[in-house]
Amino acid sequence: MNADSSSVEPVAAPTSGPLLDLSDEIRTGAWDLALAVVDEGLREDTIPPLGRLGRVGQLGDMPTFIAELAAHLAHPKPERLHRSSPLAALVRDHAREREALGFAPRDIVTEFQLLRRVLWRLVRERGAELAAEDVLALEERLHNVIDTLVTECVVAYFDRATAQLSYRARHDPLTDLLNHAAFTRELEHELDRAERYGSGITLVFLDFDDFKRINDTQGHQTGDLVLRRVAQRLRSELRRSDFAGRMGGDEFVACLVEADKQTGAAFVARLQARIAALGGTGELPFVVSISAGMTHYPADGTDAQTLFAVADARLYEAKRTRAA
Repeated sequence: MNADSSSVEPVAAPTSGPLLDLSDEIRTGAWDLALAVVDEGLREDTIPPLGRLGRVGQLGDMPTFIAELAAHLAHPKPERLHRSSPLAALVRDHAREREALGFAPRDIVTEFQLLRRVLWRLVRERGAELAAEDVLALEERLHNVIDTLVTECVVAYFDRATAQLSYRARHDPLTDLLNHAAFTRELEHELDRAERYGSGITLVFLDFDDFKRINDTQGHQTGDLVLRRVAQRLRSELRRSDFAGRMGGDEFVACLVEADKQTGAAFVARLQARIAALGGTGELPFVVSISAGMTHYPADGTDAQTLFAVADARLYEAKRTRAA
């Protein structure tokens, strides 16, 4: 036969009777073994957040991991250790839940290192019943599963940290709206899409009326409160396909996707009324008003720079009209 032997999955060595017995002992004793891991974590405050949790919270998904590990000791399957496996997904969820409970990445990794210690202690206690080849097979399989658990915890942490960094890089920290650069990129993407499909886009520039007076008379903390509340109201008025940004200072902008001029006018009127109502509901200590300038693709321009310029000019005219 000329088949390429490198493409053939290696066959796991047969599992002996004593090793099967140990695997079954681990599976049936998963709960007690998980408690032993918790006790190790509580000893000398090895994992500090454990002490703040009740018993169920301390255990987390540890019994499930132990049962899965027992299955791998008896019947090793390479696919069980793949990143797309149910076990890997379970570990990533466990890591996220632990982080939400105040566990640092080191604490989460330490949990699984303690699991390795507890299980290896059991192996030593049963060592006389196992042949040398069983001990070697057990060691390899145990380390493979624990290493997979630790790796997936680290992956979950870096996935979340990377996602958070990406989000912060795109959003204004005060209002949680897109920042200037991110909004512009999204707008350019939507303009390309609108050109392909022949749809319209309405761009709305928003600016507070006399915001400088608010900061001067009420203080910057009140000014920041006004910006946050208005940003929240702006987001609540957007459709799922729309998006908004903070262009700087007290200037906001909204992109209404597949919207005509009438849709934009209705949006502005509704938003102005609801922002003005914030003072009457107690969400703001006084009534706030905004002015708006609208522009429409493709009637007023076909690129982001032109649309920004037209909207800005119309915003200026709107503010001058309100001040007159």
